[in-house]
Formats: sequence, C-alpha cells, structure tokens
Amino acid sequence: MIYLNFKTYESGTGRNAISMAKIAEEVSIETGIKIILVVQPTEIKEISHSVSNEVWSQHIDPVGYGAHTGSIIPEAVISAGAVGTILNHSENRSDNIDILKKEFARSKEVGLKTLIFAKDLEELNIVSNLMPDFISYEPPALIGSRDASVASSEPDIILKATLISKKVGIPLIVGAGVHSTQDVSICVKLGAAGIAVASDIMKAEYPKKELLKLANGFKF
Repeated sequence: MIYLNFKTYESGTGRNAISMAKIAEEVSIETGIKIILVVQPTEIKEISHSVSNEVWSQHIDPVGYGAHTGSIIPEAVISAGAVGTILNHSENRSDNIDILKKEFARSKEVGLKTLIFAKDLEELNIVSNLMPDFISYEPPALIGSRDASVASSEPDIILKATLISKKVGIPLIVGAGVHSTQDVSICVKLGAAGIAVASDIMKAEYPKKELLKLANGFKF
C-alpha cells in the first residue's frame, strides 16, 4: 500500500487536490495497489465524494465537542468522510507521549484508523505499544530528499523496524525520500507493508507516471 500525503502542497489543495486524488484512483485501479490519500481536513469531504480510495486526515486534536476554537476534532473528520488519521508526523509531532496517547485515544473512540509515525527505532518501540493500526518509520533528515532515501541509506534500520512490527503484529509503513521503484522494492522485501510518500508525487511534473513507478516496486 501507498500512503500519499498531500501535505499543504499547491497540487494537493482545492481543485488541484481533486485532480491528484483522481490520478491516485486511476493508478490504484490499474495496478491493484491500495493508495490511501492523506489530505488537509478542508479537502476531506470533496475528495471522499470524488474517489473510491480511502481518505485520511493529516491530523486530529485530542479534544471533543466544546470550546476549542481552531482545533480539529475527530468527529468532524469522520463526518466529512475520513476513515483514518496519521499522528506524530515529523512536521506535526505531538509534544510528548501523553499528548500522543490522548490523540490516539480520541481517534479510537470515534473509530478512526491510525498510523503513528516514529523518527527512530526507540520511538517506534514506544508508539507500537499503543497498538495503532499501522506504525511508520520515517527518519526526518531524509524526508523530501532526492539524493538519498531511507531504503538506500538505512536498509539495516528498516530490517530492525520490521522486526518490531512483526513482534507486535502491526504492519509497518516506511517513508522518507522514497522516489524510485527500487526504493519501494527494498522496503517491501525487507518486510514493510507499504510506503509513505509526498513530495515525489506532489511536486512531480507527471504525478501519474511517478505513482506508477512506485507501484511497480511492489511487483517482484
């Protein structure tokens, strides 16, 4: 599976977000590879009504109904059509484990699936104990890199991450600089269930071509 994070790129905002979502849907249908769309909360409703792919929120806040101006409550993203949320991404990290636990608890309370990111193996062990639906190893230093990827730079760490994943029985998603068929193939051969990607697709001149290239990494 591929988690495609739209972040706040221009290509993932407004009408462009719908176009990107439809490209991802086309690739899913053509290749049989599940592509999960991780989008800004403001885009969830329109995208979830436009494509058949799962749509996830980029974040939720650990609060509920009430006086929480500016917060993103999980009830709202579910109502808009999201089926899951990512948590603890390196660009929006939880302040501490107690905050993350609250975010996770609120997500599970309303039935949202969860993917929790970890910056290193120590943190991966910690977040895996929460028992989310998916865990992700994504070293921040390699995010968005075109010169190196987690697959080319840290295959030994990916292997150790997959051992943690297997121990707790939670599928592992690997990300950071993934931008080639070979990158994906290495991650999957080492035991990852899927990859997380953003800039390689969202900044591509031909995003469908790039997505097809990554999808081919699952075939070996």
